[in-house]
Parts: sequence; C-alpha cells; structure tokens
Amino acid sequence: MQARRYSFQREKIYEAVRNSSQHPTAEMIYAQLKPELPVLSLGTVYRNLHQMAAEGRLRQLSGTVVRFDGIVAPHTHFCCDICGAVTDLEHLPYEAALDLAAEKNGFQVRGHALSFYGVCPACSEKSRNHSDQSIERST
Repeated sequence: MQARRYSFQREKIYEAVRNSSQHPTAEMIYAQLKPELPVLSLGTVYRNLHQMAAEGRLRQLSGTVVRFDGIVAPHTHFCCDICGAVTDLEHLPYEAALDLAAEKNGFQVRGHALSFYGVCPACSEKSRNHSDQSIERST
C-alpha cells in the first residue's frame, strides 16, 4: 500500500472521531469541523472516514445510519431503536470463544462484532414519563 501524504483535514477528522463517545456519523463530524475548517466539504469527510476505516484506523459501524468508532479494538455496542444512539458496553468483554466456535466449523475468522438492539435508558424514561402524563390527563 502506498504511503499517504499528511493531510491536516484528515487528521482533524480522525481526531474528531477518536475524541467522540457518540460513534459519530459523517454529517456529525462535518458539522463539528466546518466552523474550524470552512473549506471542508462533506464529500471529503465521507471519503476520509471510509478510507481510514479501510486502513483499520477507525471502525465502521453499519446500521440504518453508518457511524464511525475511534476504538478499533473489539468491543460490544448497544444501538437504540428510538434515538439512534450507539453506546459502548464496556462491561461485556470480547468473547474469543465465539471466534473459535466458528473456526471449528471451517470458517477463517478475523473477528466478530456484537451489537445489542433495543431502547436505551433515556428513551425508556421518556416513554415512561409520556405514558404517565397520558394517564394523568385521562383521569
């Protein structure tokens, strides 16, 4: 692979993802950096994020919206169906036994990703409060 020249914009994009705990989308990174880098285009952000993911510098999380993760070491995520937030579940360690189980069936495993889907605590609380208010109004 040919060495890439240094790019100030690329490094700012990388830092923005690495410093975020929100697993940002390209649009989120663009909105964050645009005031500081007025010549930055959304296409540049997309191109660089996808390139860095291909190089292994970032992790691309696929779902209804593509997000990026600055932590490339294997770890578990929770994805909220309502607000779209993606949260690291740090207390659930990577389970290498899952890789071994697949390899025993003839697969050549390079890793796995584990994601849980449902409703996050904040959205659950909002839903509960909304239900409580509806009940109060009807009585």
